[in-house]
Amino acid sequence: MENSHINYIEFRATNLAKIKEFYGQAFGWTFTYYGPDYIAFSDSGLDGGFEHTEKEISNGVLVVLYHENLEAIQEKVLKSGGTIVKEIFSFPGGRRFHFTDPSGNELAIWSDK
Repeated sequence: MENSHINYIEFRATNLAKIKEFYGQAFGWTFTYYGPDYIAFSDSGLDGGFEHTEKEISNGVLVVLYHENLEAIQEKVLKSGGTIVKEIFSFPGGRRFHFTDPSGNELAIWSDK
């Protein structure tokens, strides 16, 4: 897998059951639950997921890049003018961190390494 390509897209959702029903019926997406607060989707052209939130959704999309070495790419993000907003953390399937670009857009980078 190449490094630094868009690999995953993550949305926020207030009701995972309704969101699954909508995208499944309307577009034929398939789903995998990862606990009560997360559902992944596939068969959409680009894999992604929905994270449950109780907060109002103003920009509900998180673009997720992939990189084999999180520590190295985190350092590069910082040196290039990005700001780390969530330090590296583990989740089922790997680890990731979140950053903002110089315009304030939040993205994440994950790795299964």
